[in-house]
Amino acid sequence: MQDQIEILLWPTGLPTGARTIPTRQIEKLRDEETDEHLTFVDEPTLTVYFAPEEKNNGCCVIICPGGGYNILAWPKEGIELAEWFNNFGVTAVVLKYRVPRRNPDKPHWEPLQDGQRAMRIVRQNASQWNIDISRIGLLGFSAGGHLALMVGTQHGMDSYNQVDSADILSSRPDFLCPIYAAYLGPNYRDDIPELGDLVKIDSDTPPTFMSVTLDDDYRGVQAGLLMGEFKRADVAAEAHIYAIGGHGYGIRPSVNPVSNWHWRLKEWMKTQGFLQASTISSK
Repeated sequence: MQDQIEILLWPTGLPTGARTIPTRQIEKLRDEETDEHLTFVDEPTLTVYFAPEEKNNGCCVIICPGGGYNILAWPKEGIELAEWFNNFGVTAVVLKYRVPRRNPDKPHWEPLQDGQRAMRIVRQNASQWNIDISRIGLLGFSAGGHLALMVGTQHGMDSYNQVDSADILSSRPDFLCPIYAAYLGPNYRDDIPELGDLVKIDSDTPPTFMSVTLDDDYRGVQAGLLMGEFKRADVAAEAHIYAIGGHGYGIRPSVNPVSNWHWRLKEWMKTQGFLQASTISSK
């Protein structure tokens, strides 16, 4: 098997009613692209980083880079974490979802379509990719963290019409990892200590791991409020709320303790049983 592959999320075309970006704006966005940021995506893809065969434990994590639903922090919040997961036997899939925002009033909608579709495509290919269909998680940074929570809490609602056989499969992740998640307040606000109506935790919400800092606007407080919702719904959840560290650091090292958050994630995944090697189930 190859070390990595990239496949189209929508090989026959985007879902019905997909919004477009004006041609003049596309040219400008492409001129603004850098090695660190993808500025325009209209053909969403999945890049699969396969765990080495001798280490593969069957677990898979789909990664949603952040960027305010306007860009994707592709290496820092995608590739680097995927390669780290591979080190301990986890297959990682980086989702290149549509940016920039198509709908200013509902900026997560097209990414939600891509996120639900990603879950289904990975499930459809679980056997071929040596993935346990019962251990597929969804992790996201910042806006990607918001996206992960939307996919994880709105899996009972289809955001697009069925396009092929993959869409009969569940879009519910088996676990969630929103990391310094943004836009959790009312009207996508980060600057108030409240949760918005889109954040609906119930007993079917997947087990969740969160990491954030208190100096990151009110996102740390919102994570604390989420823990209350998880408790009320009797959902297994863990939150690491650090004092300082800001926003947008990925897994790059710093002097701040928050730069070790991914090692706490590995410990949590182990205690939850997601890293336990077993006979891989694809049904």
